[in-house]
Amino acid sequence: MFNKEIYISRRKKLRNEITSGIGLFLGNVDAAFNYPANTYSFRQDSHFLYFFGLNHPGIAGVINFDNDTDMIFANDVDIEDIIWMGNQPSVKNMAAEAGIEHTAPYGELAGYLNSVISQGKRIHFLPAYRGETMMELSKLLNLNIDKLKGEASVELIKAVVKLKEIKEEVEIAEIEKAIDIAYLMHTTSMKMAKPGMVEQEIAGTIEGISLALGGPVSFPIILSQDGQTLHNHCHDKVLTEGRMMVTDAGAETQEGYCSDITRTVPVGGKFNKRQAGIYQTVLDANVKAIAAIKPGIKYRDVHFLACRTIVDGLKELGLMKGDSQAAVDARAHTLFMPHGLGHMMGMDVHDMEGLGENYVGYDVHTKRATEFGNAYLRLGKELRPGMVLTVEPGIYFIPALIDQYRKEGTFDEFINFDLVETYKDFGGIRIEDDVLVTENSHRVLGKPIPKTIAEIERTMAEPREWIKREGFI
Repeated sequence: MFNKEIYISRRKKLRNEITSGIGLFLGNVDAAFNYPANTYSFRQDSHFLYFFGLNHPGIAGVINFDNDTDMIFANDVDIEDIIWMGNQPSVKNMAAEAGIEHTAPYGELAGYLNSVISQGKRIHFLPAYRGETMMELSKLLNLNIDKLKGEASVELIKAVVKLKEIKEEVEIAEIEKAIDIAYLMHTTSMKMAKPGMVEQEIAGTIEGISLALGGPVSFPIILSQDGQTLHNHCHDKVLTEGRMMVTDAGAETQEGYCSDITRTVPVGGKFNKRQAGIYQTVLDANVKAIAAIKPGIKYRDVHFLACRTIVDGLKELGLMKGDSQAAVDARAHTLFMPHGLGHMMGMDVHDMEGLGENYVGYDVHTKRATEFGNAYLRLGKELRPGMVLTVEPGIYFIPALIDQYRKEGTFDEFINFDLVETYKDFGGIRIEDDVLVTENSHRVLGKPIPKTIAEIERTMAEPREWIKREGFI
Protein backbone atom coordinates (compact mmCIF):
# COMPACT_ATOMS: atom_id res chain seq x y z
CA MET A 1 0.00 0.00 0.00
CA PHE A 2 1.29 3.47 -0.86
CA ASN A 3 1.52 6.38 1.58
CA LYS A 4 -1.95 7.60 2.57
CA GLU A 5 -1.23 11.00 1.02
CA ILE A 6 -1.40 9.39 -2.42
CA TYR A 7 -4.94 8.12 -1.86
CA ILE A 8 -6.02 11.43 -0.32
CA SER A 9 -4.63 13.24 -3.38
CA ARG A 10 -6.40 10.90 -5.81
CA ARG A 11 -9.75 11.40 -4.11
CA LYS A 12 -9.18 15.16 -4.11
CA LYS A 13 -8.49 15.09 -7.86
CA LEU A 14 -11.71 13.14 -8.39
CA ARG A 15 -13.59 15.85 -6.48
CA ASN A 16 -12.25 18.39 -8.95
CA GLU A 17 -14.03 16.44 -11.71
CA ILE A 18 -17.35 15.72 -9.95
CA THR A 19 -18.90 18.35 -7.71
CA SER A 20 -22.14 16.83 -6.42
CA GLY A 21 -23.57 13.56 -5.14
CA ILE A 22 -21.52 10.66 -3.81
CA GLY A 23 -19.22 8.12 -5.38
CA LEU A 24 -19.90 4.52 -4.35
CA PHE A 25 -17.03 2.07 -4.78
CA LEU A 26 -17.67 -1.55 -3.87
CA GLY A 27 -14.55 -3.59 -3.25
CA ASN A 28 -14.52 -7.20 -4.36
CA VAL A 29 -15.53 -10.12 -2.15
CA ASP A 30 -14.09 -13.62 -1.93
CA ALA A 31 -15.33 -15.80 -4.80
CA ALA A 32 -15.89 -19.53 -4.39
CA PHE A 33 -13.73 -21.85 -6.49
CA ASN A 34 -15.89 -24.97 -6.13
CA TYR A 35 -17.46 -24.60 -2.67
CA PRO A 36 -17.84 -21.59 -0.35
CA ALA A 37 -14.82 -22.18 1.88
CA ASN A 38 -12.48 -22.84 -1.07
CA THR A 39 -11.99 -19.48 -2.74
CA TYR A 40 -9.99 -18.11 -5.62
CA SER A 41 -6.99 -16.00 -4.67
CA PHE A 42 -8.42 -12.64 -3.74
CA ARG A 43 -8.02 -9.80 -6.25
CA GLN A 44 -9.29 -6.39 -5.22
CA ASP A 45 -11.22 -4.22 -7.65
CA SER A 46 -8.68 -1.96 -9.34
CA HIS A 47 -10.71 1.24 -9.03
CA PHE A 48 -11.32 0.64 -5.32
CA LEU A 49 -7.62 -0.09 -4.90
CA TYR A 50 -6.69 3.10 -6.76
CA PHE A 51 -8.74 5.43 -4.55
CA PHE A 52 -8.65 3.57 -1.22
CA GLY A 53 -5.68 1.18 -1.33
CA LEU A 54 -7.27 -1.44 0.94
CA ASN A 55 -6.60 -4.96 -0.28
CA HIS A 56 -9.20 -6.79 1.81
CA PRO A 57 -12.54 -8.33 0.75
CA GLY A 58 -15.97 -7.01 1.68
CA ILE A 59 -15.27 -3.28 1.91
CA ALA A 60 -17.19 -0.35 0.43
CA GLY A 61 -15.77 3.13 0.02
CA VAL A 62 -17.79 6.33 -0.31
CA ILE A 63 -16.56 9.69 -1.57
CA ASN A 64 -19.01 12.48 -0.73
CA PHE A 65 -18.61 15.19 -3.35
CA ASP A 66 -20.83 17.64 -1.45
CA ASN A 67 -19.03 17.85 1.89
CA ASP A 68 -15.52 16.44 1.32
CA THR A 69 -16.20 13.45 3.57
CA ASP A 70 -14.88 9.98 2.78
CA MET A 71 -16.17 6.84 4.48
CA ILE A 72 -15.30 3.18 4.74
CA PHE A 73 -18.04 0.63 5.38
CA ALA A 74 -16.71 -2.74 6.57
CA ASN A 75 -16.99 -5.24 9.40
CA ASP A 76 -14.32 -5.99 11.95
CA VAL A 77 -13.29 -9.64 12.16
CA ASP A 78 -14.57 -11.91 14.92
CA ILE A 79 -12.85 -14.70 16.81
CA GLU A 80 -13.72 -17.31 14.17
CA ASP A 81 -12.04 -15.19 11.50
CA ILE A 82 -8.97 -14.82 13.69
CA ILE A 83 -8.77 -18.59 14.23
CA TRP A 84 -8.65 -19.27 10.50
CA MET A 85 -6.87 -16.14 9.21
CA GLY A 86 -4.88 -14.79 12.15
CA ASN A 87 -5.09 -11.30 13.56
CA GLN A 88 -6.48 -8.72 11.14
CA PRO A 89 -6.36 -4.91 11.28
CA SER A 90 -9.43 -3.13 12.58
CA VAL A 91 -11.60 -1.21 10.15
CA LYS A 92 -10.56 2.02 11.87
CA ASN A 93 -6.89 1.24 11.38
CA MET A 94 -7.37 0.19 7.77
CA ALA A 95 -9.27 3.38 7.00
CA ALA A 96 -6.57 5.47 8.65
CA GLU A 97 -3.99 3.94 6.31
CA ALA A 98 -6.02 5.35 3.42
CA GLY A 99 -6.35 8.74 5.12
CA ILE A 100 -10.00 8.24 6.08
CA GLU A 101 -11.43 9.02 9.50
CA HIS A 102 -15.09 8.02 9.18
CA THR A 103 -16.07 4.33 9.28
CA ALA A 104 -19.21 2.30 9.87
CA PRO A 105 -20.25 -1.38 9.83
CA TYR A 106 -21.08 -2.66 6.36
CA GLY A 107 -24.68 -3.29 7.43
CA GLU A 108 -25.21 0.46 7.73
CA LEU A 109 -24.36 1.14 4.08
CA ALA A 110 -27.89 0.50 2.78
CA GLY A 111 -29.40 2.98 5.24
CA TYR A 112 -26.77 5.57 4.37
CA LEU A 113 -27.51 5.22 0.66
CA ASN A 114 -31.27 5.44 1.25
CA SER A 115 -30.67 8.70 3.10
CA VAL A 116 -28.65 10.04 0.16
CA ILE A 117 -31.39 9.05 -2.29
CA SER A 118 -34.10 10.64 -0.13
CA GLN A 119 -32.18 13.93 -0.31
CA GLY A 120 -32.33 13.79 -4.10
CA LYS A 121 -28.60 13.34 -4.50
CA ARG A 122 -26.96 11.33 -7.26
CA ILE A 123 -25.15 8.10 -6.40
CA HIS A 124 -22.32 7.69 -8.90
CA PHE A 125 -21.08 4.15 -9.47
CA LEU A 126 -18.97 2.39 -12.08
CA PRO A 127 -20.05 -0.55 -14.28
CA ALA A 128 -19.80 -3.86 -12.43
CA TYR A 129 -18.09 -6.87 -13.98
CA ARG A 130 -18.61 -9.51 -11.24
CA GLY A 131 -21.94 -11.14 -10.56
CA GLU A 132 -21.61 -10.65 -6.80
CA THR A 133 -21.05 -6.91 -7.27
CA MET A 134 -23.99 -6.63 -9.64
CA MET A 135 -26.31 -8.32 -7.16
CA GLU A 136 -25.06 -6.16 -4.29
CA LEU A 137 -25.50 -2.94 -6.26
CA SER A 138 -28.97 -4.06 -7.31
CA LYS A 139 -29.91 -4.64 -3.68
CA LEU A 140 -28.32 -1.49 -2.28
CA LEU A 141 -29.75 0.84 -4.91
CA ASN A 142 -33.07 -0.94 -5.43
CA LEU A 143 -32.36 -1.24 -9.14
CA ASN A 144 -33.24 -4.11 -11.45
CA ILE A 145 -29.99 -5.89 -12.23
CA ASP A 146 -30.70 -5.55 -15.96
CA LYS A 147 -30.68 -1.75 -15.60
CA LEU A 148 -27.40 -1.43 -13.72
CA LYS A 149 -25.24 -0.93 -16.79
CA GLY A 150 -27.43 1.86 -18.07
CA GLU A 151 -27.48 3.57 -14.66
CA ALA A 152 -23.69 3.58 -14.23
CA SER A 153 -22.37 7.14 -14.04
CA VAL A 154 -20.84 8.27 -17.33
CA GLU A 155 -19.57 11.33 -15.49
CA LEU A 156 -17.69 9.12 -13.04
CA ILE A 157 -16.42 6.82 -15.80
CA LYS A 158 -14.91 9.75 -17.71
CA ALA A 159 -13.42 11.25 -14.56
CA VAL A 160 -11.79 7.96 -13.53
CA VAL A 161 -10.37 7.46 -17.03
CA LYS A 162 -8.97 11.00 -17.03
CA LEU A 163 -7.16 10.39 -13.74
CA LYS A 164 -5.99 6.81 -14.19
CA GLU A 165 -4.73 7.09 -17.77
CA ILE A 166 -1.94 9.42 -16.59
CA LYS A 167 0.39 7.39 -14.39
CA GLU A 168 2.05 8.81 -11.29
CA GLU A 169 5.74 8.21 -10.62
CA VAL A 170 4.94 5.57 -7.99
CA GLU A 171 2.78 3.77 -10.55
CA ILE A 172 5.48 3.82 -13.21
CA ALA A 173 7.93 2.37 -10.68
CA GLU A 174 5.49 -0.46 -9.89
CA ILE A 175 4.93 -1.21 -13.59
CA GLU A 176 8.69 -1.37 -14.15
CA LYS A 177 8.96 -3.75 -11.21
CA ALA A 178 6.38 -5.98 -12.91
CA ILE A 179 8.28 -5.79 -16.20
CA ASP A 180 11.53 -6.76 -14.52
CA ILE A 181 9.79 -9.87 -13.20
CA ALA A 182 8.52 -10.50 -16.73
CA TYR A 183 12.13 -10.33 -17.91
CA LEU A 184 12.91 -13.41 -15.83
CA MET A 185 9.73 -15.11 -16.98
CA HIS A 186 10.46 -14.57 -20.66
CA THR A 187 14.17 -15.32 -20.64
CA THR A 188 13.38 -18.54 -18.77
CA SER A 189 10.72 -19.40 -21.34
CA MET A 190 13.25 -18.86 -24.13
CA LYS A 191 15.83 -21.13 -22.51
CA MET A 192 13.26 -23.90 -21.98
CA ALA A 193 11.91 -23.85 -25.56
CA LYS A 194 13.51 -27.09 -26.70
CA PRO A 195 12.07 -29.95 -28.76
CA GLY A 196 10.31 -32.49 -26.56
CA MET A 197 9.29 -30.03 -23.86
CA VAL A 198 5.58 -29.82 -23.12
CA GLU A 199 4.18 -26.29 -23.23
CA GLN A 200 2.65 -26.64 -19.77
CA GLU A 201 6.08 -27.35 -18.26
CA ILE A 202 7.24 -23.93 -19.40
CA ALA A 203 3.98 -22.15 -18.57
CA GLY A 204 4.00 -23.61 -15.06
CA THR A 205 7.63 -22.66 -14.50
CA ILE A 206 7.23 -19.02 -15.50
CA GLU A 207 4.00 -18.63 -13.51
CA GLY A 208 5.99 -19.90 -10.54
CA ILE A 209 8.57 -17.16 -11.11
CA SER A 210 5.87 -14.50 -10.78
CA LEU A 211 4.52 -16.09 -7.60
CA ALA A 212 8.00 -16.50 -6.14
CA LEU A 213 8.71 -12.81 -6.68
CA GLY A 214 5.65 -11.58 -4.87
CA GLY A 215 2.53 -11.68 -6.97
CA PRO A 216 0.36 -13.60 -9.43
CA VAL A 217 0.59 -13.43 -13.20
CA SER A 218 -1.27 -10.43 -14.56
CA PHE A 219 -3.45 -12.63 -16.82
CA PRO A 220 -3.60 -16.33 -17.71
CA ILE A 221 -0.40 -17.17 -19.57
CA ILE A 222 -0.58 -17.49 -23.35
CA LEU A 223 2.13 -19.94 -24.41
CA SER A 224 1.88 -22.06 -27.52
CA GLN A 225 3.56 -23.21 -30.69
CA ASP A 226 0.13 -22.72 -32.29
CA GLY A 227 0.61 -18.97 -32.31
CA GLN A 228 -1.99 -18.49 -35.03
CA THR A 229 -4.54 -18.62 -32.18
CA LEU A 230 -4.18 -15.14 -30.70
CA HIS A 231 -5.09 -15.98 -27.09
CA ASN A 232 -4.20 -19.65 -26.81
CA HIS A 233 -4.41 -20.83 -23.18
CA CYS A 234 -4.06 -24.52 -24.08
CA HIS A 235 -0.61 -25.75 -23.09
CA ASP A 236 -0.73 -29.44 -23.96
CA LYS A 237 1.44 -29.56 -27.09
CA VAL A 238 4.91 -31.11 -27.24
CA LEU A 239 7.33 -28.58 -28.73
CA THR A 240 8.57 -29.48 -32.19
CA GLU A 241 11.70 -28.39 -34.05
CA GLY A 242 10.81 -25.90 -36.77
CA ARG A 243 7.88 -24.31 -34.91
CA MET A 244 7.70 -20.86 -33.34
CA MET A 245 6.60 -20.58 -29.70
CA VAL A 246 4.65 -17.51 -28.62
CA THR A 247 4.84 -16.49 -24.95
CA ASP A 248 2.49 -13.68 -23.93
CA ALA A 249 2.84 -13.26 -20.18
CA GLY A 250 3.25 -10.72 -17.42
CA ALA A 251 3.43 -10.31 -13.67
CA GLU A 252 1.43 -8.33 -11.14
CA THR A 253 3.06 -6.56 -8.20
CA GLN A 254 1.76 -6.58 -4.65
CA GLU A 255 0.34 -3.10 -5.29
CA GLY A 256 -1.68 -4.48 -8.21
CA TYR A 257 0.29 -3.12 -11.20
CA CYS A 258 0.86 -5.21 -14.30
CA SER A 259 3.27 -6.04 -17.07
CA ASP A 260 2.32 -7.48 -20.45
CA ILE A 261 5.15 -8.74 -22.66
CA THR A 262 5.17 -11.03 -25.69
CA ARG A 263 8.13 -12.77 -27.25
CA THR A 264 8.21 -15.40 -29.99
CA VAL A 265 11.13 -17.78 -30.36
CA PRO A 266 12.13 -20.72 -32.58
CA VAL A 267 11.87 -24.08 -30.84
CA GLY A 268 15.43 -25.35 -30.57
CA GLY A 269 17.11 -21.95 -30.50
CA LYS A 270 17.83 -21.12 -34.16
CA PHE A 271 15.72 -19.24 -36.71
CA ASN A 272 15.44 -20.82 -40.13
CA LYS A 273 15.22 -18.58 -43.22
CA ARG A 274 11.42 -18.61 -43.38
CA GLN A 275 11.06 -17.85 -39.67
CA ALA A 276 13.65 -15.08 -39.79
CA GLY A 277 11.86 -13.32 -42.65
CA ILE A 278 8.50 -13.18 -40.89
CA TYR A 279 10.08 -12.40 -37.53
CA GLN A 280 12.12 -9.47 -38.83
CA THR A 281 9.01 -8.00 -40.43
CA VAL A 282 7.17 -8.07 -37.10
CA LEU A 283 10.22 -6.68 -35.30
CA ASP A 284 10.48 -3.82 -37.79
CA ALA A 285 6.83 -2.97 -37.15
CA ASN A 286 7.41 -3.07 -33.39
CA VAL A 287 10.49 -0.84 -33.55
CA LYS A 288 9.00 1.70 -35.97
CA ALA A 289 5.77 1.94 -33.98
CA ILE A 290 7.65 2.54 -30.73
CA ALA A 291 9.83 5.19 -32.41
CA ALA A 292 6.69 7.08 -33.50
CA ILE A 293 5.20 7.33 -30.01
CA LYS A 294 5.08 10.85 -28.59
CA PRO A 295 2.54 13.24 -27.10
CA GLY A 296 0.01 14.57 -29.60
CA ILE A 297 0.05 11.66 -32.03
CA LYS A 298 -3.05 9.49 -32.28
CA TYR A 299 -2.35 5.88 -31.48
CA ARG A 300 -4.57 4.92 -34.39
CA ASP A 301 -1.96 6.51 -36.69
CA VAL A 302 0.80 4.51 -34.99
CA HIS A 303 -1.29 1.38 -35.54
CA PHE A 304 -1.54 2.03 -39.27
CA LEU A 305 2.19 2.78 -39.45
CA ALA A 306 2.81 -0.69 -38.04
CA CYS A 307 0.35 -2.17 -40.53
CA ARG A 308 2.13 -0.51 -43.48
CA THR A 309 5.46 -1.78 -42.19
CA ILE A 310 4.07 -5.31 -42.08
CA VAL A 311 2.76 -4.99 -45.64
CA ASP A 312 6.16 -3.71 -46.81
CA GLY A 313 7.89 -6.69 -45.22
CA LEU A 314 5.42 -9.22 -46.58
CA LYS A 315 5.85 -7.75 -50.07
CA GLU A 316 9.61 -8.34 -49.82
CA LEU A 317 8.86 -11.96 -48.91
CA GLY A 318 6.46 -12.30 -51.85
CA LEU A 319 3.37 -12.84 -49.69
CA MET A 320 1.79 -9.49 -50.57
CA LYS A 321 1.95 -7.18 -53.58
CA GLY A 322 0.75 -3.81 -54.84
CA ASP A 323 0.80 -0.43 -53.15
CA SER A 324 1.29 -0.72 -49.38
CA GLN A 325 -0.95 2.20 -48.43
CA ALA A 326 -3.69 0.98 -50.75
CA ALA A 327 -3.44 -2.48 -49.19
CA VAL A 328 -3.86 -1.04 -45.69
CA ASP A 329 -6.72 1.21 -46.82
CA ALA A 330 -8.44 -1.88 -48.25
CA ARG A 331 -7.73 -3.84 -45.01
CA ALA A 332 -5.80 -6.56 -46.84
CA HIS A 333 -3.29 -6.57 -43.97
CA THR A 334 -5.98 -7.95 -41.64
CA LEU A 335 -5.40 -11.40 -43.11
CA PHE A 336 -2.06 -11.37 -41.28
CA MET A 337 -2.70 -8.96 -38.38
CA PRO A 338 -6.41 -9.04 -37.49
CA HIS A 339 -6.00 -7.17 -34.18
CA GLY A 340 -5.06 -3.73 -32.89
CA LEU A 341 -1.55 -2.56 -32.09
CA GLY A 342 -2.07 -2.25 -28.36
CA HIS A 343 -3.93 -0.98 -25.32
CA MET A 344 -3.37 1.05 -22.17
CA MET A 345 -1.91 -0.78 -19.19
CA GLY A 346 -1.78 -0.15 -15.46
CA MET A 347 -3.61 -1.85 -12.59
CA ASP A 348 -5.44 -3.89 -15.21
CA VAL A 349 -3.45 -5.46 -18.01
CA HIS A 350 -6.10 -3.98 -20.33
CA ASP A 351 -6.31 -0.87 -18.22
CA MET A 352 -9.85 0.13 -17.20
CA GLU A 353 -11.37 -2.08 -19.91
CA GLY A 354 -14.31 -2.84 -17.62
CA LEU A 355 -15.38 0.80 -17.90
CA GLY A 356 -15.85 0.41 -21.65
CA GLU A 357 -13.13 0.45 -24.29
CA ASN A 358 -14.72 3.37 -26.12
CA TYR A 359 -14.40 5.54 -23.00
CA VAL A 360 -10.82 4.45 -22.37
CA GLY A 361 -9.33 4.23 -25.85
CA TYR A 362 -11.40 6.78 -27.77
CA ASP A 363 -12.91 10.24 -27.32
CA VAL A 364 -15.02 12.83 -29.14
CA HIS A 365 -12.14 13.50 -31.55
CA THR A 366 -11.38 9.86 -32.37
CA LYS A 367 -14.15 7.43 -33.23
CA ARG A 368 -13.71 3.68 -33.26
CA ALA A 369 -13.73 1.83 -36.59
CA THR A 370 -16.42 -0.76 -37.15
CA GLU A 371 -14.91 -2.93 -39.89
CA PHE A 372 -13.20 -6.29 -39.25
CA GLY A 373 -9.65 -6.01 -37.93
CA ASN A 374 -9.55 -2.25 -37.42
CA ALA A 375 -12.43 -2.46 -34.93
CA TYR A 376 -10.20 -4.49 -32.61
CA LEU A 377 -7.88 -1.54 -31.96
CA ARG A 378 -8.49 -0.87 -28.26
CA LEU A 379 -6.62 2.45 -28.16
CA GLY A 380 -6.94 5.03 -30.91
CA LYS A 381 -6.98 8.47 -29.31
CA GLU A 382 -4.27 11.10 -28.96
CA LEU A 383 -1.43 10.18 -26.64
CA ARG A 384 -0.58 12.26 -23.56
CA PRO A 385 2.49 12.29 -21.30
CA GLY A 386 2.12 9.72 -18.54
CA MET A 387 0.17 7.16 -20.53
CA VAL A 388 1.49 3.59 -20.46
CA LEU A 389 0.57 1.39 -23.40
CA THR A 390 1.51 -1.80 -25.18
CA VAL A 391 2.98 -2.08 -28.67
CA GLU A 392 2.29 -5.57 -29.99
CA PRO A 393 2.27 -6.08 -33.77
CA GLY A 394 2.01 -9.61 -35.09
CA ILE A 395 1.77 -11.78 -38.17
CA TYR A 396 -0.42 -14.88 -38.07
CA PHE A 397 -1.24 -17.54 -40.62
CA ILE A 398 -4.77 -18.58 -39.65
CA PRO A 399 -5.91 -21.36 -42.02
CA ALA A 400 -9.64 -20.64 -41.66
CA LEU A 401 -9.13 -16.91 -42.34
CA ILE A 402 -6.88 -17.64 -45.32
CA ASP A 403 -9.57 -19.90 -46.77
CA GLN A 404 -12.27 -17.29 -46.19
CA TYR A 405 -10.33 -14.39 -47.74
CA ARG A 406 -9.32 -16.51 -50.73
CA LYS A 407 -12.90 -17.64 -51.30
CA GLU A 408 -14.17 -14.07 -51.13
CA GLY A 409 -11.51 -12.89 -53.59
CA THR A 410 -11.64 -9.39 -52.15
CA PHE A 411 -7.90 -8.92 -51.76
CA ASP A 412 -6.51 -10.80 -54.77
CA GLU A 413 -4.70 -7.66 -55.97
CA PHE A 414 -2.73 -7.47 -52.71
CA ILE A 415 -2.22 -11.08 -51.54
CA ASN A 416 -0.29 -13.90 -53.24
CA PHE A 417 -2.56 -16.66 -52.00
CA ASP A 418 -0.61 -19.50 -53.64
CA LEU A 419 2.46 -18.67 -51.56
CA VAL A 420 0.38 -17.91 -48.45
CA GLU A 421 -1.06 -21.44 -48.68
CA THR A 422 2.43 -22.85 -48.05
CA TYR A 423 2.56 -20.97 -44.72
CA LYS A 424 -0.58 -22.53 -43.24
CA ASP A 425 1.59 -24.63 -40.91
CA PHE A 426 3.65 -21.64 -39.74
CA GLY A 427 1.65 -20.48 -36.71
CA GLY A 428 2.16 -16.88 -35.65
CA ILE A 429 4.58 -14.30 -34.30
CA ARG A 430 3.88 -11.42 -31.91
CA ILE A 431 6.35 -9.04 -30.25
CA GLU A 432 5.11 -6.82 -27.43
CA ASP A 433 6.67 -4.14 -25.24
CA ASP A 434 5.29 -1.77 -22.59
CA VAL A 435 5.94 1.90 -23.35
CA LEU A 436 5.60 5.15 -21.39
CA VAL A 437 4.68 8.36 -23.20
CA THR A 438 7.09 11.00 -21.87
CA GLU A 439 6.90 14.81 -22.06
CA ASN A 440 8.48 14.90 -25.52
CA SER A 441 8.87 11.31 -26.66
CA HIS A 442 8.63 7.83 -25.12
CA ARG A 443 10.49 5.29 -23.02
CA VAL A 444 10.36 1.50 -23.22
CA LEU A 445 9.83 0.45 -19.63
CA GLY A 446 11.78 -2.10 -17.63
CA LYS A 447 14.90 -4.12 -18.24
CA PRO A 448 15.25 -4.76 -22.00
CA ILE A 449 14.00 -8.24 -22.85
CA PRO A 450 15.81 -9.90 -25.77
CA LYS A 451 13.94 -9.41 -29.04
CA THR A 452 16.35 -9.19 -31.98
CA ILE A 453 17.16 -12.43 -33.76
CA ALA A 454 20.74 -12.35 -32.46
CA GLU A 455 19.67 -11.56 -28.89
CA ILE A 456 17.11 -14.36 -28.82
CA GLU A 457 19.47 -16.98 -30.25
CA ARG A 458 22.15 -15.95 -27.77
CA THR A 459 19.73 -16.08 -24.83
CA MET A 460 18.33 -19.46 -25.84
CA ALA A 461 21.84 -20.90 -25.81
CA GLU A 462 22.46 -19.78 -22.22
CA PRO A 463 21.72 -21.93 -19.14
CA ARG A 464 18.73 -21.08 -16.95
CA GLU A 465 19.32 -18.83 -13.96
CA TRP A 466 18.11 -19.33 -10.40
CA ILE A 467 15.54 -16.84 -9.21
CA LYS A 468 16.93 -14.06 -7.03
CA ARG A 469 14.42 -12.22 -4.89
CA GLU A 470 16.65 -9.21 -4.21
CA GLY A 471 15.30 -6.07 -5.82
CA PHE A 472 11.80 -7.43 -6.36
CA ILE A 473 10.25 -7.80 -2.92
